[in-house]
Amino acid sequence: MHDDYSLQRLPDHATRSWFSVAVQRLGQISSFSQFLIGAALGFGMTFWDAVLAMVLGVAMLEVITILLGIAGAREGLSMSMLSRWGGFGRKGSALVGLLLTVSLTGWFGVQSGAFAQGLHSLAGGPPTWVWALVGGVVVTLIATGGFVSMAWTAYVTVPAFVLLAGYCVVDYLGEHSLSELTTSPAPGPAMTLAQGATIVAGGFIMGAIMTPDLTRFNRTPGDVVKQTVLAVTLGECGAGLIGILLAHAAKSSDIVGIVTSSSGVVGTLILVAAILKVNDVNLYCASLGLVNSVDALTRRPISRVTAAIGLGVVGSVLSAMGILEHYTTFLTWLGVITPPVAGVFVAEYYFVRRYRAALDESRAKGELPAETPEWELRGLISWAGGAAVGLTVEIGIPSLNSILVSFALYMLLVRRPRPRPVGGPAPTPAQSEVVVESRVDGRTEGGCPA
Repeated sequence: MHDDYSLQRLPDHATRSWFSVAVQRLGQISSFSQFLIGAALGFGMTFWDAVLAMVLGVAMLEVITILLGIAGAREGLSMSMLSRWGGFGRKGSALVGLLLTVSLTGWFGVQSGAFAQGLHSLAGGPPTWVWALVGGVVVTLIATGGFVSMAWTAYVTVPAFVLLAGYCVVDYLGEHSLSELTTSPAPGPAMTLAQGATIVAGGFIMGAIMTPDLTRFNRTPGDVVKQTVLAVTLGECGAGLIGILLAHAAKSSDIVGIVTSSSGVVGTLILVAAILKVNDVNLYCASLGLVNSVDALTRRPISRVTAAIGLGVVGSVLSAMGILEHYTTFLTWLGVITPPVAGVFVAEYYFVRRYRAALDESRAKGELPAETPEWELRGLISWAGGAAVGLTVEIGIPSLNSILVSFALYMLLVRRPRPRPVGGPAPTPAQSEVVVESRVDGRTEGGCPA
């Protein structure tokens, strides 16, 4: 009942209004994590440098978000499923799914740690790690209910979070001169523009990559564009800007302490509610990635609810172990390793289009393509090349470098003509790479000979 078509195309009758999906996206982006990112920037940079880093980090990925979102709405598939025909192949998509699962489970731990700190400062009682486990259980229950239960959570928590942001501005920032906050030096160790933009991209890239997991519930590409612009403008930039100002006002990056001290009991409760909202999306999308990975590697589907429960336990334990203390390093690495996935997918789905005909034909029938490549080594090579450049080249913004390099590498490798065999025409990709196999569960789907 709560599987949410994790290994199938979403049928037309299961789609939702654009507003229903937009509230979820707004809750995903306008969240406590953006406060954390804004505070990290504000603590290490001047106000205007931090704003520039925020704008660069968001602008370079907003187009990617829309492109991935439109693909999800058109095909009715999650990101990890889409990657099977988006430059990675069946088993390559398992690596994409595992990357999403590990990354989002880590984010789940980060957010649960903030949840625990907030409740402990408000109510005291048990140690922080106990509160982290309690929060993990609550979020896991919401995520197992699927899109519907998460939507109802968003309807409550998103307006509450907006009220908290407004309260922080009036109550805490009202005691400081705006000109003072925008001209004061960085209160903490210096951070470069490239480092700042990478941190922003690291926090936003997972939202971009997992966009199809939610936009598959959209009805039209226009719905995707509307909700993306709304969520990024009000969520990413708005919450991040407040985080920058709070860090300069308090001379600290301890955003949990700032919010709870300035907002009191009501603010802490709203903060907790906002964390619950973004964390249920993290866990939901992590479970979709794990379901695809297990199916791609073993051809034996597992329940999405089972995956969500298992990952919820892992994420809660990570939170209790204190992963929140290392979130900046986590974001920096994430902002370099993950973006090449988007570069490969956009190149294949929108430009090379080797499997678009099969996707279009199967979509008309409400099915998956009958032919699926087992491995797409060119996609994996492009992904690895983009990540390597992002990790080693210090010129420019590493996240943007990794996207552009993976995109260019894939276009170069796939467009390279194959040698024509003597005495006959060159084989097509479908003839040379794809065969049809039977799955353990009885369905038919493509694969490659070993």
